[in-house]
Amino acid sequence: MFEVLFISLFILGYLMIALEHPLKINKAATALVMGTGLWVLYRYALTAFEPAVSPDGVVPLVESRLMETVGEIGETILLLLGAMTIVQVVDFHGGFSYVADIVTTRKKRTLLWVVASIAFIFSSVLDNMTTTIVMIMILRRIIGDRDLRLFYAGIVVISANAGGAFSPIGDVTTIMLWVNGNVTAGHLIPSLLLPSIFAILIPLIVVTPFLHGEVCPPDDTEVSAEEAALAELQHRMTSHEKLIILALGVGILLFTPVFKAVTHLPPFLAMLGGLGVLWMYTDIFYRRRRKYIKEGLMRQVSLVVQTVDIATLLFFFGILMSVKTLELTGILGSLATEMEILGLETQSFLIGAASSIVDNVPLVAASMGMYKIDPMSAQLCVDGEFWNLIAYCAGTGGSLLIIGSAAGVIMMGLEKVSFAWYLRRISPLAVLGYIAGFGILLLQSHLF
Repeated sequence: MFEVLFISLFILGYLMIALEHPLKINKAATALVMGTGLWVLYRYALTAFEPAVSPDGVVPLVESRLMETVGEIGETILLLLGAMTIVQVVDFHGGFSYVADIVTTRKKRTLLWVVASIAFIFSSVLDNMTTTIVMIMILRRIIGDRDLRLFYAGIVVISANAGGAFSPIGDVTTIMLWVNGNVTAGHLIPSLLLPSIFAILIPLIVVTPFLHGEVCPPDDTEVSAEEAALAELQHRMTSHEKLIILALGVGILLFTPVFKAVTHLPPFLAMLGGLGVLWMYTDIFYRRRRKYIKEGLMRQVSLVVQTVDIATLLFFFGILMSVKTLELTGILGSLATEMEILGLETQSFLIGAASSIVDNVPLVAASMGMYKIDPMSAQLCVDGEFWNLIAYCAGTGGSLLIIGSAAGVIMMGLEKVSFAWYLRRISPLAVLGYIAGFGILLLQSHLF
């Protein structure tokens, strides 16, 4: 009975998120209510799932697991907060104008391929979330038509998720598999590079014939007071000053995975520590330039952080809290067990599809728990076929729906995109790429 309640509440919450615009209820509010409701339900249903727990031990156990969950999710939220703030600081100070200037073409077809290629390469080094933030900021400087910009941003989501799938540091799930020893970097990259390329290549080939002409740049004649202030600030800054802030921001983002690999500490520490360094630099910069930059134009980090989309972070928090209850109750594990009869290849394909609805981390964790590394099995040994399939499917499957990946969630927050719009305009392309890449991966594994 309780399983039905959990699943029903979860589905109801996701339906309300999908119908955010018709209902006019913010998705963050729905996610928070859903997360809270599922945890309250878990508190009263615990003994049904774990009969060995005494009535007196229920609350302490739930509190312990709740705090552990908040800690795990908090790492992701703080990482997101730090990355979003850093990117915003760089953008406010004109740093991305350098990257935007590199993209000189204004032909729609060429621009689409250039943007997708940059996102693919960036996400293999950065994470897909940070890549999406950076690319959306660049697109805002190049494309004035909102509908066209949203379409390009959707392609960026597909490309960023594909680029993160073949790199051991490009996605949370590949990091999990890499750290646990299921895959090695030397095998993962060459094995998944071609399938990941096809995951974005096919969507590009499909849409290119429908694009004609050139993009129209943003209209600078109608700007808000804030945009005018930012333009004035950037005008008063030298190219050298903009470049330093850009180098600092990108350097912090690049340093974060290195910090984790070297220290084995959570990456949010590097991100927040780096934000502190950038904060100190901008404060010193404004102190030295106060004669040339008026107080009203200054954009210290203390002001920039107020512009970060907190609603998106709360939405992400609510979703992850909700999914965790499904993991703790064993519902996700039961789903994975039921899928055993389908075979490892079909199972990995469906896990990828499921990762567009629920968080891919617990799905991959459930798979790693069900199947241990087996040196005697070609599919389950280190760098075995199953682990490569899981890495690809969980990484690229998140593109199928906008709520399936951090990149999609960030796009929702930054561009105010609806679930239905993405489902109609981007999801079909993502499905084609996902299937094509999966086919290439299977072909590779059988030929080599």
